[in-house]
Amino acid sequence: MSVIRQANSKSLMLFSGRAYPELTDEIAGHLGVTPTPTASYEFANGELFVRFEESVRGSDAFVVQSHTAPLNTWLMEQLIMVDALKRASAKRITVVAPFFPYARQDKKHRGREPISARLVADLFKTAGADRLMTVDLHTAQIQGFFDGPVDHLFALDLLVDHLKERLAGSEITVVSPDSGRVRVSERWSDKLGGVPLAFIHKTRDPLKPNEVVANRVVGEVEGRVCILVDDMIDTGGTIVKAAETLFDSGAADVIVAATHGVLSGPAVDRLKNSRVSEVVITNTLPVPADRLFDKLTVLSIAPLLARAIKEVFEDGSVTSLFDGAS
Repeated sequence: MSVIRQANSKSLMLFSGRAYPELTDEIAGHLGVTPTPTASYEFANGELFVRFEESVRGSDAFVVQSHTAPLNTWLMEQLIMVDALKRASAKRITVVAPFFPYARQDKKHRGREPISARLVADLFKTAGADRLMTVDLHTAQIQGFFDGPVDHLFALDLLVDHLKERLAGSEITVVSPDSGRVRVSERWSDKLGGVPLAFIHKTRDPLKPNEVVANRVVGEVEGRVCILVDDMIDTGGTIVKAAETLFDSGAADVIVAATHGVLSGPAVDRLKNSRVSEVVITNTLPVPADRLFDKLTVLSIAPLLARAIKEVFEDGSVTSLFDGAS
């Protein structure tokens, strides 16, 4: 069965881009549907073509794409899928982008810079998307870039439940890798029963992307297990330097928890060779077999996405999934 139909003939249809079809299949399993068969290919010059092999007229369409490398190809493919659905008379189109592309470019740091996250939101709207669904945006303000409903999901409970079990009885401190993530760390602290908070005061050279100078720890970390939380791990430089700063300040152990495992370039080697005991991420992005390593734990985000899709389809409350986490 490729659709869920309600008594009023409203139908849920799930569509998968080619970046990470395994995630869509997992979501489909939780929903009890089959992703709609889609013909997708590239012309010799790199142009993309998409055609759905079943009627989508009147459907509540959910288009899932994980924006991994090559990110621009998969972004364009998702935009084309949305356009195809619009022109085929889908009733409502929801873009499901677990990792929102260009989310780090959410403001101008200096003159003559773009706000690319806003551009991406505008592109989705122009293509025909009625709604966006995403997980742990780099900054919450990105929700305001899209002119329509945005379902901002949180991986917090998923990550916390895993670490609660692993660290039962330990003295824990939640650590933000910079002052900008302190609000997120506060939510972690609440979920873990009010454990202490710390953050790392750091400076970043604006002319050198992905390079950080970690300075000092503000908060109580000596002799404690530190959970270092962030929204994503890209090259791993920030996280590994932050972990070293924590160990230098007397931390007993450091565990890294992040929603999005981008794991670009040297990230795997950096994390594997660091003193961090575990790196916990979700599968909002695919992690190829050659990027897996012993310290890495990958938790599935599919049940959360499936529940949110079901709530949207049934006109329920997505906010109710989080018990006030937002």
